[in-house]
Amino acid sequence: MATTETGAPRPGVGVGPTSEFSLFFRLKPGHGDALREALEALQTHPGYRPGEYHMAIATIHEARFVLFDEDTRLLFATSFDGSWDAYMDDFATSGPTLQLFDATFQHVEGYDGLPDAAAVKTFILGAQVTAAAYARNYPGTVKEIRKALRVNKAFQQVLDDPEAATVLQQPALKPLLDEAADST
Repeated sequence: MATTETGAPRPGVGVGPTSEFSLFFRLKPGHGDALREALEALQTHPGYRPGEYHMAIATIHEARFVLFDEDTRLLFATSFDGSWDAYMDDFATSGPTLQLFDATFQHVEGYDGLPDAAAVKTFILGAQVTAAAYARNYPGTVKEIRKALRVNKAFQQVLDDPEAATVLQQPALKPLLDEAADST
């Protein structure tokens, strides 16, 4: 279980700077198709489309919605960097993202709208369940991973530049070149 900046316990398991987040909801009867439409709208929104990596909440590693039990229940699962409260504050002030999630949550029982950050936190806490186990296959925050990808892209451009051949012969660059050649 994670703790907040104030020391209060919060659900969720942390690994390094990242925590998991699992929410379970009951759908309002007959709302399965409407929820799928809302999720389709979310999935086609800029930043959430497959292959786009600029979600409004920049600390999210990944997120998924799963309808199950014959469209009577919904799982929302994600992992994020930072504290639970900081993530919730980002979510509550995310503008278009909050509106898209509002369109999703209106199909679940117990949802009365999200008028402020306190209401967001109360609603989420009522649905959140701590994972029995949580693991990550890579270290780092979203910010660190994005930087590593930018550095790698820039380095690949250097490797592809014929004028860099002489500079790349420097012994100090050997560890970097060995890492670049590693295909694992």
